Amino acid sequence: MKIKFLALAAFIFSITAYAQNLNVSGTVTEASSGQPLPGVNVILKNTSKGASTDFDGNFTLNDVPLNSVLVVSYLGFVTQEIKIVDSQPLSISLVEDSESLKEVVVIGYGTQTKKEITGAVAVVSSETVETLKPTRIEQALQGQVAGVNIVSNSGSPGSASTISIRGVSTNGDSRPLILVDGTVVEDLSVINPNDIETINILKDATAGIYGVRAANGVILITTKSGRKNMPLTIEYNGYGGFQETTRKLPMLNATEYGLLLNESFAANGDPLDFPDVSGLGQGTDWQDQVFENRAPIYSNAITLKGGGEKSTYAVSNSFLSQNGIVGGNKSKFTRLTQRGSYSVDLIKDLKLSAGLTWTHTVRRTLPETGIGSVLFNALNMAPTIAPNGSAENLGFEVVNPVKQIENTYNIGLVDRINGNINLSYKFLEHFTAQASYQFNYAKVTSNSFSPFVDYGIIGTNDKVFDLRRNEDSDNNTVYEGRSFFRDYTFDAFVKYENSFNDRHNLNVLLGTSVFKTSGDFISFTGFGIRDNYIGNANLEDATRFQNNNPNGNDLSFDQRLLSYFARVQYDYKGKYLLSAVIRRDGSTNFGPNNKFGFFPSGSIGWIASDEDFLEDSKFLDFLKLRVSYGILGNDRIGPFGYVSVLDGEATYVFDNTLVFGAAAGRISNPEIQWEQQETFNIGLDMRFWDNKVDVTMDYFNKRTNDLLVQPDASGLIGVGAPSSSPPIINAGVVDNKGFEFSLGYSEQLSDNFKFNLKYNVTALDNNVVSVSQEGGFVPGGAFGIGQEAPSRMEAGQPIGYFRGFKTNGIFQNQAQIDNSPILNNNTQPGDLIFVDINEDGVIDDLDKTYIGDPIADITMGLNLSFDFYNFDFGAYAFASIGNDIVRNYERNLPLTNRSIQYLNRWTGEGTSNTFPRVTTGATNNTLFSDFYVEDGSYLRLQNVQLGYSVSPDASEKWGFNKLRFYVSVTNLFTLTEYTGYDPTTSVGFNSDTGSSNAIGSGIDYGFYPNPRTYLVGMNLKF
Repeated sequence: MKIKFLALAAFIFSITAYAQNLNVSGTVTEASSGQPLPGVNVILKNTSKGASTDFDGNFTLNDVPLNSVLVVSYLGFVTQEIKIVDSQPLSISLVEDSESLKEVVVIGYGTQTKKEITGAVAVVSSETVETLKPTRIEQALQGQVAGVNIVSNSGSPGSASTISIRGVSTNGDSRPLILVDGTVVEDLSVINPNDIETINILKDATAGIYGVRAANGVILITTKSGRKNMPLTIEYNGYGGFQETTRKLPMLNATEYGLLLNESFAANGDPLDFPDVSGLGQGTDWQDQVFENRAPIYSNAITLKGGGEKSTYAVSNSFLSQNGIVGGNKSKFTRLTQRGSYSVDLIKDLKLSAGLTWTHTVRRTLPETGIGSVLFNALNMAPTIAPNGSAENLGFEVVNPVKQIENTYNIGLVDRINGNINLSYKFLEHFTAQASYQFNYAKVTSNSFSPFVDYGIIGTNDKVFDLRRNEDSDNNTVYEGRSFFRDYTFDAFVKYENSFNDRHNLNVLLGTSVFKTSGDFISFTGFGIRDNYIGNANLEDATRFQNNNPNGNDLSFDQRLLSYFARVQYDYKGKYLLSAVIRRDGSTNFGPNNKFGFFPSGSIGWIASDEDFLEDSKFLDFLKLRVSYGILGNDRIGPFGYVSVLDGEATYVFDNTLVFGAAAGRISNPEIQWEQQETFNIGLDMRFWDNKVDVTMDYFNKRTNDLLVQPDASGLIGVGAPSSSPPIINAGVVDNKGFEFSLGYSEQLSDNFKFNLKYNVTALDNNVVSVSQEGGFVPGGAFGIGQEAPSRMEAGQPIGYFRGFKTNGIFQNQAQIDNSPILNNNTQPGDLIFVDINEDGVIDDLDKTYIGDPIADITMGLNLSFDFYNFDFGAYAFASIGNDIVRNYERNLPLTNRSIQYLNRWTGEGTSNTFPRVTTGATNNTLFSDFYVEDGSYLRLQNVQLGYSVSPDASEKWGFNKLRFYVSVTNLFTLTEYTGYDPTTSVGFNSDTGSSNAIGSGIDYGFYPNPRTYLVGMNLKF
């Protein structure tokens, strides 16, 4: 009986136990889109039992105990734990883990988690790019990363910006190396910002793995791609809006202008130009004539991406159109971009990936910066002249800017193809071999037509304004140019990765790299276009034409690099980190004795928060100390500088006949060698209070030795001959020291309110240590007409500092002049007082001194964003403090217009101590002095955006996974004391290298301002 009772109890228990086990099924989707997620791991917690979702996101797990917990995980998404309380099908939505995605950082020939990185590496996410809506990628970097400064070369559509990382270390080509999916890209205008997934910036010795091209830092851009087992996803991003200038300079109206001219003529004893000013009124506002109030801009981009069990793909197409705020469609940029990428597992352990991008850009331009530019003319044109009038007696450089716009026909077309193909093979368990080939091809077409136009300039036959002076200056001209650029990079390396005893982790990389870039240039000028009509503006309709290349030969260049590199990365217990790199680079830019250079670099790290004494800290979540040091080489100069090349022009006499032939071009220097950059960095990364607060601090010291510069040289050695120039020399040492601080704070205040704040600041000290050049300095830049260069590179000063006279107010009377040192007898009461710096009782060139520099002492960025229910808001600001700008857009001729600041001019003793008198006579007031140097510091609210996302339920009804609308304003306001158009002026821009020359930057010749842009857009995903 007892046995029967026990058997019955066991039977009942088994039934009860079985009844507590369930078959569980469900579907896993992506929260933002509602799309099913295949390949998601669904594991019974604390067991090995589990399943994966199929292509439709479905899963089934049998015999699951009641009240047990399922762990649902997928790479890039927040892991969820779900308690099983019944057998109802589960509907699980995974939220993308943006922080997790940011943990993987591209560092060069591989990736590392952010925790493992021992160098100064910064990351900009796609969310930031999408919020800013930049037309060019550079605009998304300003203010986002400490130590990275972006300076505009122009605000015109399609214009480039100068990127500098941790200061200016050279006067030559200072651009960082830019790689898009491993492909070298020199011009970022060809990249659609919508395609970007992440941007990683290598700022210290970490860049050494890329060798010679990485001396100025590296920017690594990764584009969006699909995922394996991902269904087709379509994304559309579009916006439209208009642009306007942020500022018009206050100039004299016609009446004020007439009174000022009368005063200036009277001061020199000349007859009054306007005996009766009563009828002049306001006159013509020339800035109103050239600025567009509603310059349109719009963009459309569509992306398709997805993947199968063994492959991924992504295809995108975008179109951007942007009119200029000066001249409308005469200053216009359009860009069409098509991109595709594909990866596939060919066989086990063998992976193929490839990408191809085609870009077609069209850019129409006006004369933008300098004497003769549209804005220069608008500022100097007399307001008494009607919009269709002529600029009589204003000086050859000044013409009617309205006519100038009407008769300017400049267009540039660029067709560019870049691509890459990569093969990766894993073998012997711990080894990976990889080979990649990247290429770029570009065809650049330039066309312009200068018609025969009467600009009313007395003294130039009253006929033609043509900056290209030639023997046919009384005729119309057409210009056609073609340039072809090609480059390729082949990289091959073997990687070994292994872990020993669960403590030692080792990664060894051995590789080689080959780079070649070449180009060809040809251009022709035609004269005498029939009917002076743009429709006939081609070489075929020209009366005659000439080959612009020396000797009629095509110009070309060919540069090559051969490199070998090795890297060792090691960590012990994941908290003691080491990375060491050695790279040997060979460049054809140097002679046989200096062709190769060795460049070592290394870094160490200590994750202190993993130590026992910090492991249980209640407020500190992460603490890492980093130190790096390295030497990087730079060869960014023109090819064959070490030999004489017959690419110059010369005229010879044979049998009493002039014969045009070849001669040596740029003067050679067989001793030129590598520019070397020594860089040291010590940094600290910290996170506090459940990772809500993120702090990064870095101190850096970069010393650039053997600076590659092109100095002034005596004409006796032939540098003034056609197509000749001074030699490239190694001439100096420059230091850049600084401190970077970044602070991030994020808080989930409630289920419906999320807040983020990011702030960064960089303090920089730039100093030229030595200049091994005759005279002890290298000059640069330009001011006025016929004056010496205002900028210098000189020991003891920042690179490109401004040198001129210091002033100390205005001479009020003759007695003050008689008791003061003066420059010459032109000095009269009302003139600027030049300071006798050396106190020798004479004002001369020895009294010129430091009066400012273009390099900011401090830059700061502030980013604020929050999400509230379905609304999102973001604002980005940037500040530059301590940089100076030279005001050089005033022509200072008797009849040109002036700023209203001259209403505060000196008119008699005690009337003014800031602005000098006006006169048509000789004066020293136009000499370069601190009167023309202004504080260029500014604070700019770069972007403000407000968005609204339609609820998932409503989107699903309409057949969309995501639908968001937004409005944004770019360049909303700028706080500055600078009186010019835009304090972000760079100038010093070298069109040959696409970078800014440090010696000559910060001079405003009439800078085309960056526009304020109003946009309305939408993001759609289905």
